[in-house]
Amino acid sequence: MNRKKVLAITKIGIFAGLATVLYFIKFPLPIFPSFLEIQFSILPAIIGGFSMGPLGGVLIVFVKFLMSLPFSKTAYVGDFADLIIGGITVLVTSLVYHKYKTKKGGLIALLWGSLAWIVAGVLANYFILVPAYLKLFFNDDLEGFLQLCRVVIKDINADNYMMKYIIYAVIPFNAIIAVVVSTVTFLVYKKISNFLRKLDEEKQE
Repeated sequence: MNRKKVLAITKIGIFAGLATVLYFIKFPLPIFPSFLEIQFSILPAIIGGFSMGPLGGVLIVFVKFLMSLPFSKTAYVGDFADLIIGGITVLVTSLVYHKYKTKKGGLIALLWGSLAWIVAGVLANYFILVPAYLKLFFNDDLEGFLQLCRVVIKDINADNYMMKYIIYAVIPFNAIIAVVVSTVTFLVYKKISNFLRKLDEEKQE
C-alpha cells in the first residue's frame, strides 16, 4: 500500500509539474481581446485523470494551482478561475472515462468534459473573472475594459458587454482550447497509459 501511495504521489507530482510548465507557455490570438491568452496546462491533468481516476486528476489541478500562485499576474483571479474550470473539467472527463474504459468511452468523456469546460468558463467569467478584473485592473472603469474588447468585438457597449463578451470571446476561446486538448489527449493517452502501466509493474517487482 505504501508503494502504491508513493507511486501515486510521484505521478501527481510529474503531471502537476508538466501542467505548471505549460502554464507559462501562453500566447494571444488576434481574434480575441489581447488579455485572453491561450495555454494548455489542463492537458496533463486530464491525462492524469484518465490514468489515476477523478481524485488523482483533481489533485493534479490543485497542485498545479499552488505551484503557479507565486507567478500569478492576475492577482490570483485567473488562477482561481483556472482551478474551478480545470477541476470541473477533469472531474467530468475522468468520471465518464472510468465508467466506460474504452476508446469510444474516452471520446465520450472528452466530449462531456469539453461541454463542462465551456459551461464552467461561462459561469466563471460571469460571476468571478469579469467583475474581479473590472475592480482590480480597471478600477471599476468599464470603458477601459470595453476599449480592449472593441478591437475584436466592434459593437460591444455598456449595455451588452457581458453577453457580447461571453458569446464572442469566452465561448469560442474555451471551445478552441477544449478541442485542441481533447484531440491531443485522445491521440496520446493510450501510449502514456501503457508507459505508466509498465512503470508500475517495474516498481512493484
